[in-house]
Parts: sequence; structure tokens; C-alpha cells
Amino acid sequence: MHIFIDENIPAETVDVLRKLDNDVKDIRGTSREGINDEEIWEICRKENRLLITTDKGFSKYRTHLHSGILIIRLKKPNRSKIHKRIINTIKLINEENWKNVLIGGFAKPVEIVKSILL
Repeated sequence: MHIFIDENIPAETVDVLRKLDNDVKDIRGTSREGINDEEIWEICRKENRLLITTDKGFSKYRTHLHSGILIIRLKKPNRSKIHKRIINTIKLINEENWKNVLIGGFAKPVEIVKSILL
């Protein structure tokens, strides 16, 4: 799967996603670090990448054609909780089922899979 990791996602998550054979774009530490949301969206759109973020502002793109948006929102977030939620969700949903799907809020991976498969 082609994935774009927003800068607010733990670096540990990038490593694990790559070990799971995903093509992960992480712009931290590059000249593109700090680009605005519109530029991030354009990269995701042009490269057909699933966007993983904690920034609920990306929900404004939900009506656009895209390769998926996963917005992690937790009541008491920390790096470990964010990482676990992302990995559990990615393992449950195959690439074809992400097309034009926005997953956000506090949904648990099992609830997400049920809603996609309905």
C-alpha cells in the first residue's frame, strides 16, 4: 500500500508500516518538512497514497476522490496509543477498501471494518 504519514504520527509507526511491506512517504527531516495541508493533500492525490494523520482538518477532503484518509483521534493520545491504533487498523483493511474512505474520530478498528464491509 502507498501511504503518506503526516508529521504528527510517531516515527515508530513508519518503521512498522515499512516492515509490513508498505511504501511509506515520511517527509520529516527533508526539505519538504513543514509543508501546508494543501501540499500534503496534493502529494497524496498525485501519488495515490493513503493519508494517515491526527489532523481533523483533512476531513474537508472527504468528498474528493482519494486513496483513503485515516484520522486518528483519541481521548488521551500518546505516541504508543496512536501507533497501536494505526497498526491495528492498517492490518484489518486491505488497500482496495480504502478508496474514497475517510476513517476518523474515535472509531475502533473492528467497528471500522464492519462499516466498510456493509
